Amino acid sequence: MNPEQKSRAEYFHQLHTGPDPLVLPNAWDAASARAIESAGAKAIATTSDGMAWGLGYPGGQQMPVQELLAVCQRVCGVVSVPVSVDIEQGYGRDVQETSEVVEALIRCGAVGINIEDGVMHDSQTLAPPGVLGERIAGARSVARQRNLPLFINARIDTYFAPGLDAQTRFEETCKRALGYIEAGASGIFVPGLADLGQIAKLAELLPVPLNIYAGYAGAHHSTELKKLGVRRISLGCGTTQASLAHLVHMAREALAEGRSETMAGRMFTVSQASSLFQT
Repeated sequence: MNPEQKSRAEYFHQLHTGPDPLVLPNAWDAASARAIESAGAKAIATTSDGMAWGLGYPGGQQMPVQELLAVCQRVCGVVSVPVSVDIEQGYGRDVQETSEVVEALIRCGAVGINIEDGVMHDSQTLAPPGVLGERIAGARSVARQRNLPLFINARIDTYFAPGLDAQTRFEETCKRALGYIEAGASGIFVPGLADLGQIAKLAELLPVPLNIYAGYAGAHHSTELKKLGVRRISLGCGTTQASLAHLVHMAREALAEGRSETMAGRMFTVSQASSLFQT
C-alpha cells in the first residue's frame, strides 16, 4: 500500500472527529473536484447521480462501472485531499463484483466509499439489509488486504421508502445502522432524515459518525446539526443540480435576451480555470 494513500485515509477518518462537522460539497468530475478543493474543502466526495448526468446517463446505477472508474481515476489524480467515491448499491451483481469495484477504486487512489441499501424499483420496498451488510464486509476485507483504513459510509434509504410511519421508519434506521456497523461500516448516512429530534437520538445511539444530507432548499444549518452530534454533512447531487440550473439560466438569457450578465457576473478567467490544474 502506498504510504501516502494510507496517510490520506487516516486523515479522512480524523476529519470526522474534529470540532466541526466535515462538510462535503460533492464533485462529479475532475474540474468540479479541483474547484471544490480550491474553495477550501478538506476532502472530496463524489456524487454518483451528478457523475452519471455528466456522462449522459440517468442516475440510479445506470452508468457503466468502467466509466465510473475512469472519472474517479481523474478526480484522484488532480486533487491532493482524500477522495471518497459514491458507488450506490455497489455496482455489482454480488459481493465479489462489488469487492472488485472497491479494489479498483483503491488502486485509483480513493480512501473512502459511500454504499447504500436502496429501494427496490419493482416493489418500492427497502432492499434486505443483509445484502448491504455482506457488501460492506466484502469491502472491508478488500481494504484490510491492502492495509488501507478505508472509510465505508453506509447509506440507509429508509426515508425514501413509502408506506412507513415515522416511528417504524426511525426504528428500522437504527436497526440497519447497527447491523451495518457490525459488518464493518465506518459511518452512517441517512438522507431524508430531517427531524431534529430523530437526528439527535440517532447521533447519540451510533458509535460512528452520522452523515446528514443538506443538498436541498431549507436544509438545516451546519451549526445546528453540529449541536445535535452530526459529524458529516453532504450536499450530494445538489451541487450538480444547482450548476445545471444555473447553466440553463445563462443559456436562456443569452438565447432569448441576447445578454450575458448572469454569466459574466461570476466566472473564472481562463487563467484562473487553467491554474486549477497546474502543478
